[in-house]
Amino acid sequence: METNKITVTYKKSRFSKFLTAITWVAAAISMVVLVFLVLFVLIQGVGNFSPDLFALEYTSDNGSLMPALFNTVFMVILSLIIAAPLGIFAAIFLVEYSSSTNKFITVIRMTAETLSGIPSIVYGLFGMLFFSSALHWGYSMLSGAFTMAIMILPLIMRTSEEALMAVPDSYREGSFGLGAGKLRTIFRIILPSAVPGILSGVILGIGRVVGETAALMFTAGTVADYAGFLDSGRTLALHMYVLSNEGLHMDKAYATAVILMVLVLGINALSGLVAKKLTKG
Repeated sequence: METNKITVTYKKSRFSKFLTAITWVAAAISMVVLVFLVLFVLIQGVGNFSPDLFALEYTSDNGSLMPALFNTVFMVILSLIIAAPLGIFAAIFLVEYSSSTNKFITVIRMTAETLSGIPSIVYGLFGMLFFSSALHWGYSMLSGAFTMAIMILPLIMRTSEEALMAVPDSYREGSFGLGAGKLRTIFRIILPSAVPGILSGVILGIGRVVGETAALMFTAGTVADYAGFLDSGRTLALHMYVLSNEGLHMDKAYATAVILMVLVLGINALSGLVAKKLTKG
């Protein structure tokens, strides 16, 4: 009997070591690929920086990215203004005001998960048919922002829901025990504790907006100029796609990729600092 136990333990130990080795190998491969991509983009792009790249106005000669950079920031802000409040308040409703056995809630969660897996080209076609054609917004930043808001809404909602569920019930019980109401408990106790998790969803949403091309091509258009709410304009990802597709300004496309990467890293760093500050506060 003792021999069988020792044999089983030995087999489990070998299997655990095997899984540990696979995990380390997978992590190492991921890091190598990431480092390779970053170095490749930096090597190809940094050497192509020039004053023309940052000219205020885009022309076919300078290939300036400044209008696209402005449009990217504008698109991110518009999309978050629409999607972030809806996603966070939907998560609050799902966690704090609904029962987990409610069939309607189950349908909402299943719908959100389904929407997360739909290809971006489908969102682009929907945005073109509904926002651009049916609502007569045309190729505009507003059409693109509403389309992107629908795309990132399930992501923000699900991550916010997980962050709220991770807050210990003792926080709620302590707040109720001190006489605080439901809303006060949510906004003064639960939400501040869940801020890091909520911000992670917002960051992922920003990353998806910044890197999207297919959906915005059908809704926001590709005009290389500063865009208003109802004007067509290209983001940095679209700008890079158009330049590489034309094949005439590959140096500018690589340089734009560097700026895009730095922008995403800057947003992540800034969001991390904000999350720490709000958590300490």
